[in-house]
Amino acid sequence: MKALLLALVATAAAAQPACDKPVYLSFDTGHMGVAPLIAETLKKHNAKATFFLANEPTQTGGTTLDETWAPWWRERAAEGHDFGAHTWDHDVFLEDVADADGRVVRFKVRTQAGINPPVLRELTPEQYCDSLKRVGERFTAMTGKALAPIFRAPAGRTSPALLNAAKACGFTHVGWSRAGFLGDELPSQAYPNAQLLEKALRDIRPGDILIAHLGIWQRQDAWAPAVLEPLMTGLEQRGLCFAPLREHPRYATLFKPPDPRKP
Repeated sequence: MKALLLALVATAAAAQPACDKPVYLSFDTGHMGVAPLIAETLKKHNAKATFFLANEPTQTGGTTLDETWAPWWRERAAEGHDFGAHTWDHDVFLEDVADADGRVVRFKVRTQAGINPPVLRELTPEQYCDSLKRVGERFTAMTGKALAPIFRAPAGRTSPALLNAAKACGFTHVGWSRAGFLGDELPSQAYPNAQLLEKALRDIRPGDILIAHLGIWQRQDAWAPAVLEPLMTGLEQRGLCFAPLREHPRYATLFKPPDPRKP
């Protein structure tokens, strides 16, 4: 009888969600200088996050998706985080370019990553898709795992035509919540860490998608070392927890394998 009761309790506990007040912490790539700190903080809190990958310059002279960082990505994949594309070259969408019939045939973008000078160029919808798929190919080569069918446009800038182009090649866009903009890319002189922390702890609500970066070049007073740990602790004290996007009600179906019974 005792064994049966224990089994019933264990089954009931397993059926309960890990947390009924989740927030969805996500990180876009950056100079990677704070990447080890972020990984250790996530492990300390037993938290799952979502990473959006682009091939950006790092502080050590390489790029975020080169062989130097491949072990780091493998470790994060083994820990059970989620991963999406952030375009290969970190292309910030500027505007649609249409032909004489009004059909969008290209996207004007500003390729801007790290310390590299920005470059204006135009991409066809197919080229934009190839940029997303290239991230997935590289992620699989590094980790042996597939990239999730999600992407985040750099700076969050999109258009209906760009979203449709990405959807056609299997990628759904993920932005962030208004309160989830953690401000790590803002100038620290005008937005000090203490102010950003106070605002986040005050405004973040269950269900919010949060955004930060694995290092921002232009911010003098780095955000992650000062804010990430007290932010996570403070949100947990409010009863919130951290979940990957595969548990988000809007995106969960994207992570499910296709039903072999359906044509």
